Amino acid sequence: MVVHASPDAPGVDLLIDNEKVNAAALTFFNGTGYLEITSGVRNIKVNAAGTSTTVINADIEFTSNMNYSLFACNLLNNLEAVLYEDNVSAPASGKAHVRFIHMSPDAPAVDIALDGSDVVFPNVAFKQSSSLTPLDAGTYDLEVRVAGTQTVALDLDPITLESGKIYTVVARGTLSGTGDQTLTASIIANN
Repeated sequence: MVVHASPDAPGVDLLIDNEKVNAAALTFFNGTGYLEITSGVRNIKVNAAGTSTTVINADIEFTSNMNYSLFACNLLNNLEAVLYEDNVSAPASGKAHVRFIHMSPDAPAVDIALDGSDVVFPNVAFKQSSSLTPLDAGTYDLEVRVAGTQTVALDLDPITLESGKIYTVVARGTLSGTGDQTLTASIIANN
C-alpha cells in the first residue's frame, strides 16, 4: 500500500519498476490499497502527476508473503519514502489490532491516550510507528498529547474498532496547516 502523506505536495503518480500503477493522481492522504508485487528489490518512483519529474526514487527490497505500507511523507522540499511492515495476522476473538504512525513533519513527539485516561501509544515521533496493540472491539475516544504531558494537542473523533480488524491511526497535516493540511488523524483499515 502506498499513501501520499506530504501535506504540501501536489498530486503524484506512483511507478513500480517504471510502470505507472495509479489511474488517477494520488492526492494528499489518498492511497493505492494493497498492490501485489514481485518480491526482491523494486524501484519505486513518485512523480509529479502527469509528468516525468521524479520527486522520490528509491530501491526497496520486499520479502515474499509480507505486507507493507509505504508513505511518501515530509514537506515537498524534503520528500522521502518511509516503509513499514504490516502484520495482518488475525487478532484474537473480540479484539482489534491498532497501531499509530506519526506523519506530521512539524509536530513534536506525541502520546496517544484514551480520552482523559491511560496512554496507549507512548512517545511516537515523526516517521515512527508504534507496534500493533490488541484492543477490545468497541468505540474509543482517543486524544493526542504532547509526549510525556497531559497537554492535549488533538482530540480525535470517536473511532469504532471491529473484532478481527487491523487499523492504522495516522497523524497527518501540520501544526500550521489550514484546510486539508490542518493537523488531524485518519484511520486506515489494513484488512
